[in-house]
Formats: sequence, structure tokens, C-alpha cells
Amino acid sequence: MRDPYEILGVPRSATEAEVKKAYRKLAKVHHPDRNKDDVKAKDKFAELNSAYEIVGDKEKRAQFDRGEIDAEGKPRFQGFEGFGAGRGGGRQQDFSDFNFNAGGPFGGRRTTRGPDPAEDIFSHFFSGGFPPGAEAQQRRGGRAQKQKGDDVEAVLTVSLEDVASEAKKRLRLPTGRDVDVVIPKGVADGQVIRLRGLGQGGPHAEPGDALLTIRFAPHERFTPDGSDLRLTLPIAIEDAVLGGAVRIPTLTGAVSMTIPPMTNSGRTFRLRGKGLPGKTGAGDILATAAIQLPDVVDEDLLAYARKRRGTDAE
Repeated sequence: MRDPYEILGVPRSATEAEVKKAYRKLAKVHHPDRNKDDVKAKDKFAELNSAYEIVGDKEKRAQFDRGEIDAEGKPRFQGFEGFGAGRGGGRQQDFSDFNFNAGGPFGGRRTTRGPDPAEDIFSHFFSGGFPPGAEAQQRRGGRAQKQKGDDVEAVLTVSLEDVASEAKKRLRLPTGRDVDVVIPKGVADGQVIRLRGLGQGGPHAEPGDALLTIRFAPHERFTPDGSDLRLTLPIAIEDAVLGGAVRIPTLTGAVSMTIPPMTNSGRTFRLRGKGLPGKTGAGDILATAAIQLPDVVDEDLLAYARKRRGTDAE
């Protein structure tokens, strides 16, 4: 095999970033999926991968630069220093670093492998996978790791009642799979939930994830504010003036609350624990009073209003 620096087209002084950049550029050019009519494309790509396996690995690059391994990553024979010098002459070569069980230092197979560069850099460029003979999977500890498939995105629209009851909703993902999703406690409008392993997969790829965005449907009464719910509370003028019990709607039914006399529009009352469920407890309902005039003309009310204004009745 040729000098790996020559194959990558970089000097020995090149930085890791420069080596990686050169590899990526050449791999795009020589990848077999882009050179289907070139019978030598696979060999060129394999040679490029082998070169990057040496120069792109910090430890192997240092070993190659010191002359400890050759361009294929095999240990170089350093000679038997001290042998043939007579008894007591010179020192003996230490063979503890050689794996004789794997064939010895004379052309034996490599005992360690670095990361396969093609897996990390080009796995997202080509969907057809790598051709036979090209090392296409990253190996860690001698075990092949499958590439992860693509994530998919979906939107689940829920009502405030669904959120309050932590309901279970059925959803069809872009993959065509139907799943049941339990609305998590404390979920917020627009929050993205990751459903692991429910994305795209393949023969040579583990399934990706499904990224589910939760959207709150508009409500006829309530406006979410974190885990609190805001609403406008119509109050009859007599109740606003005299005070008394009023009915306030909640997500689980109306409840009674007493308001004080002379309540003005814009005053907000807090109904604790009747909002949306949160991670540290339920929120509140914030009811803002809005004084409501009678639907029909009330002569007594008109007379009172004129008296307050200081004008005579017409």
C-alpha cells in the first residue's frame, strides 16, 4: 500500500482537522455510489479508508510516524538487536508487544483496530450503504455497532381536558405505525417529546426516534399560562355591588366562590389547585371579573345612574 499521507494528499505536518477535511473531500469523489461505472472505485475507496484509518487515528499515526507500523497498520520488524553479538553482548529485543498467537511479527494480522472513518462522516450521505469489501461499520471493542436511522417528526393536538386528565391518545406516526401516547404530567404547549426507537430503521440501521410536538387546542373559556388557566368571569352588576356567591367553571365542572361587595371589573380571583397538572403540583385558575349589564333596560338602574351623574330624568 502507498504512503497514507500521499493517498490523502496531505503533508506529515497536517493537523487533525486538515486530515479529516481532505478525507471527506476525497471520499465524496471516490465513493462507489457516485462511480458506478468505474470498476476501480471500490478499490480506491477502500485504499482511502485504510489511509485514513492510519492518519486519522492519533495513536496509529504516531506509531506510523515512528516507524513502528507500516502503511497497512502491521508492526514493522525492528531486528534482533544483541543477537549474534556473543554471550553477554548487547541487549535482547523485547517481544512482549508482538502477538505470536496471531501469526507473529512477520506479516501477522493486526491486533487492534481504530474507528472506521467512513461510518461517522458519510453515513448520512448515501442511503444504499457501503459496498462489499469497504469497512462500513464502526467497531468498538471488536463488536460492530449499527448505524442509527433517521428521526421522524409528528404533532399531537390535545385539549386542555386531555392534559388535565393525563389522557391516552392514539397517533399515527409518519412511519405508518400507530402508537398510544399518554400525555405526561406537566407538559407544556409546544413541548417536544422524544419517543425512542419509533423512527425510521433499516436492515443495517437501528430505528431512530420519533419527535412528538404537543399542541394545545384552543379552548372556549380558558387560556393557559404555564400550569395556570386564565378566564374572564362575567359578574352581574348586583353581585358586583352587593357581593355573593358566583359559579366559576373548571376543567372538571363548575365550583362556587364568594366575591366581596363592590367588586370592579379587572379584579382577578385565584382558585387554587384547579389549573393544569404540573411537575410540582396543580396550577390555579385565575378568574378576572367583568361586570355584565342587564340584557333588558332596568328603569331603577337607569334612575340610579342618573342620580349618580347628577342629572334629572328625562
